[in-house]
Amino acid sequence: MIRTDALAQLPVRTAVPSLERALDERGAAVLCAPPGTGKTTLVPLVLAGLTGGGPLRRVLVAEPRRIAARAAARRMAWLLGERTGGRVGFTVRGERAVGPDTVVEVVTTGVLLQRLQRDQEMSGVDVVVIDECHERHLDADTAAAFLLDVRGTIRPDLRLVAASATTDAEGWARLLGDAPVVEAHGVSHPVEVVWAPPAGTVRPPHGMRVDPALLTHVAAVVRRALAERDGDVLCFLPGVGEIGRVAGQLAGVDAEVLQVHGRAPAAVQDAVLAGSPGGRRVVLATSVAESSLTVPGVRVVVDSGLAREPRTDHARGLAALTTVRASRAAGRQRAGRAGREAPGAVYRCWEEAEDGRLAPFPSPEIKVADLAAFALQAACWGDPDASGLALLDTPPAGALAAAREVLGAVGAVGTEGRATSRGVRMSRLGLHPRLARALLDGADEVGGRAAAEVVALLSEEPPREYGDDLAHALRTARRGGDGYAARWRQEVRRLSQSLGTATNSAKGSANATGSGAVGSDDAAVGLVAALAFPERVARARGEGAFLMASGTGAELRDGSRLRSAPWLAVAVADRPSHAASARVRLAAVIDESTALVAAGHLRFSGEEVRWAGGDVVARSVDRLGAVELSVRPLRRPAPELVRGALLEGLRREGPGLLRWNRDSEQLRLRLAFLHRVLGAPWPDVSDGALLARADEWLEPELSRAGRRSDLTRIDAGQAVRRLLPWATGDAGRLDELAPERIEVPSGSRIRVEYGGQQPVLAVKLQELFGLRETPRVAGVPVLVHLLSPAGRPAAVTADLASFWREGYKGVRAELRGRYPKHPWPEDPTTMEATRFTTARLRRD
Repeated sequence: MIRTDALAQLPVRTAVPSLERALDERGAAVLCAPPGTGKTTLVPLVLAGLTGGGPLRRVLVAEPRRIAARAAARRMAWLLGERTGGRVGFTVRGERAVGPDTVVEVVTTGVLLQRLQRDQEMSGVDVVVIDECHERHLDADTAAAFLLDVRGTIRPDLRLVAASATTDAEGWARLLGDAPVVEAHGVSHPVEVVWAPPAGTVRPPHGMRVDPALLTHVAAVVRRALAERDGDVLCFLPGVGEIGRVAGQLAGVDAEVLQVHGRAPAAVQDAVLAGSPGGRRVVLATSVAESSLTVPGVRVVVDSGLAREPRTDHARGLAALTTVRASRAAGRQRAGRAGREAPGAVYRCWEEAEDGRLAPFPSPEIKVADLAAFALQAACWGDPDASGLALLDTPPAGALAAAREVLGAVGAVGTEGRATSRGVRMSRLGLHPRLARALLDGADEVGGRAAAEVVALLSEEPPREYGDDLAHALRTARRGGDGYAARWRQEVRRLSQSLGTATNSAKGSANATGSGAVGSDDAAVGLVAALAFPERVARARGEGAFLMASGTGAELRDGSRLRSAPWLAVAVADRPSHAASARVRLAAVIDESTALVAAGHLRFSGEEVRWAGGDVVARSVDRLGAVELSVRPLRRPAPELVRGALLEGLRREGPGLLRWNRDSEQLRLRLAFLHRVLGAPWPDVSDGALLARADEWLEPELSRAGRRSDLTRIDAGQAVRRLLPWATGDAGRLDELAPERIEVPSGSRIRVEYGGQQPVLAVKLQELFGLRETPRVAGVPVLVHLLSPAGRPAAVTADLASFWREGYKGVRAELRGRYPKHPWPEDPTTMEATRFTTARLRRD
């Protein structure tokens, strides 16, 4: 029986007619509605015709998280008086509750992408709702781009709704072809803000680490809120580990403590969303409770001010979630949860002065995340560079290039970036491309079941109490009875079934139940982990330190059972901003032969001549990425390799490696001046330009050189002269256009300095008597530094005529008193220039 009373209380109902009208007229719309208004539950039911009397349509609702997808489906089914699997169902990875009568199906955005890749027409679907689009998850952005492509080409009748919990919808409206924006206003009560910063010093978060002092403070603030306020308390923390630690510190409070996150059992999730039958509750939650879930009974929010976002260090091949300060937008969302049902309060665990310095919005995932999965989706869609996709933000070129490199290494794309048949199969496994490679190739080596077990461990990082040894974590999961072990077994079953339907790699067909070639658990775990992350195979350097093939150092914690291993396959690592090495969180023991099998494409054997330590180093080397397996000196390196190393040295340290003297440096400055003022044919002699034209001015000396000392013997001035425009005949005009010296009226030849923007002529003032105009070089007036008879600065001018008229009188008065023996005429333009005193002039 439909719960009409509950439906009637949902504030979004007033916006439904405008939304239906927008879809009828434009086929797309943006719905802005605060959390708790019913945008996730009532709107899909109305669009499907299950309430409101409209025509029956099939509606697909995409949620960013599994927990939100399940909760939305259960809530809609409850509103219809049914159970999930009837007219309302859901599909998430590893779980499906859909029946023949299902017309509203809630899926994760990852499942939606899989559907689009298999059936671009979205057969049988009339409306797609992308919920929580304001969170800017990468899968949601990608799915929206694909759906817009489908709607613009083969399904113009497909209706699209982008549903946002914020009013910042201009970008989505523009993306959907200037679609109408429909706003629904929820019932909002005032929320008092209480600033509750820690009293002592708290270290900022780095990587996954949060200062325990902050968690202790958060727990204390929760206790304070329980004492000062009525109602349930909702506390926002960045992750599962922090939730567990704060829960431990709340033992003994007069309230039920519940933990809500993506890994929480369904029964706990249901209990949180159902409300309290009696007594108070403290709900510790990740950002999933900002907008995806509505928790009834909450009157108080305690906000730790932290969140988790994906970050990728492309240079080091490290990608992981990292702890960051939550944005101001997230803070508003969190605070609003306290005012959903009645006036409430939010306790913010930071200084009020810090609030204005926070980022206004969370970073879109496409800007900061690992793009390998996105790049594979785009390649399978037929747009490898994603240039034809309608995206709110363009993916960073460097991150996309790094992603394509990963896809090429695992055989998912060809040389032109198009998806291979193997890449298409990998994209359908519901795994990151690295893990898909490990599953497919690992099945041949260790058997399908064993490969599935390890990949399931890698797809969701085990709890910290499982330890940092991946093989030990596998054994713990096998015998475990906790929630993680249950999810792990479910994922193992899914992956084993996937191997039964997916053709394996070029080595042969996958064996989902076979034993494979590798016998022990430890060997199987190590090989599969190394296949997933070949650039992270690492060799020991001693004292728990390792060097990964990527070139990044890695360190194990004190007491780790892995510290004595000769080689590791590092599965999970992060690198704090202040640390020189990555911190290993999960790894498996391997041997050198396993490292070579998994990372064979990184192996190099041959002559290596490079610039290192300030000189040419020539070696015969066998290495795996940055890990040197064997090295011996190379006595007769190939000349072209030596030349390349010397050029690398010049690029790193500059042309200063050559022999420069005052004359050659001055020549370079003169040429730089002419190039700046006149352009061609005068050469560019900047460091970059000189290195780019090394063949023209450093030969034959460069090819004869073998080490740094040989470079220091090359006469740079003589070499640079080879770049003068001899062919046009202009080289002969060098001294005319940019003379090294200028003769002044006294007869002295004064050096011109060309180092600044304007050539400088530093000359004693008396030597310019009689000169009415400023000297010029290449048409540019020189900057005259007028000196006293003792050579000290007296004045600076670029307009000598103006100086004689206006500035000379004051300078004359000062210098005449200091140097009475020198001539100081009232009119210097009629006086003969001199270097001497008045007495000397009289004698002459």
